Amino acid sequence: MTKHVVRAGALALAALCIASTHAATAWKPSKAVELIATNAPGGGSDRILRIMATVLQDKKLLSVPVNVVNKPGGGGAIAYAYLNQHPGDGHYLVLGSKTILTNNIQGRGPHYGEFTIVGLLFSEYISIVVKPDSQFKTGKELMERLKKDPSALAFGIATSIGGGNHQGAAAAFKVSGIDVRKMRTVIFPSGGAATTALLGGHVDVVPISAAFAGSMAKQGQVRVLAVSSPSRLPGALADVPTYKEQGLDTVVTQWRIVVGPKGMSDAQVAYWEDALRRLRETDEWKKELEANAWKAENLTSAEARKFLERENGEMRTFLGELGLVK
Repeated sequence: MTKHVVRAGALALAALCIASTHAATAWKPSKAVELIATNAPGGGSDRILRIMATVLQDKKLLSVPVNVVNKPGGGGAIAYAYLNQHPGDGHYLVLGSKTILTNNIQGRGPHYGEFTIVGLLFSEYISIVVKPDSQFKTGKELMERLKKDPSALAFGIATSIGGGNHQGAAAAFKVSGIDVRKMRTVIFPSGGAATTALLGGHVDVVPISAAFAGSMAKQGQVRVLAVSSPSRLPGALADVPTYKEQGLDTVVTQWRIVVGPKGMSDAQVAYWEDALRRLRETDEWKKELEANAWKAENLTSAEARKFLERENGEMRTFLGELGLVK
């Protein structure tokens, strides 16, 4: 047997071993997948996950059923606690937001490092809405009233103090020189619950996602006073001025991140990274991005972890200025 034959045989054996190892470590769901919403039905996380589940199933991107499970409460704390009851199990994912950082900074929840970060999906902006017959026509008018008495109006906040929706209003307080600590807030389990309370006259102002505000505005249910984006948004919100246009120099972004339980394997993460990539490539998902004024982010697990590290520092500074850091 020549040296070339021996070498060829060794290479073939090595390739076989690599293939066998890959087959042994590859992973795919073997039972129904749970996509866990941090709020009640009708909230942002719930609505987004139901869109995701529909696309994943209709386009046959998964070979198992996909169930949306609601675990509202504690600004996401209950959902994350439920998630980590399934360590190392890639069948459970939460659609998270800024509260995964802000709750911990305020001493109310676990650190993001206690979970497996799967990827960053997209970001969106916050709209400030009031009843259609409200005395307020603009965000600037609203802030001028609150300068006289910061507690004069009740804000319906989903789902916790310090989260993205709260920041959508608090940032305007801050640049207007209003003491955010005097802001009167009522916490709700979802944006849907907060806007229901608004329409019933139980709160005066609600900061919600731009997509949700746009859908309600089209039906004449709310008046949108401002959006927290750097420039005007398309569609139903095209005529709504940004905070900046109204002399309030602030931009607030809410982002949506996919989070798994602690201890997920590299193979499980790789599977979900690929599934999210294929989701993003569908025409159906691209249409949802456009219709909802969502900005695609497309960050992998490693990239999303680095993103959270940067955001955590910025959130700590922002919440510290508002007197919310514990």
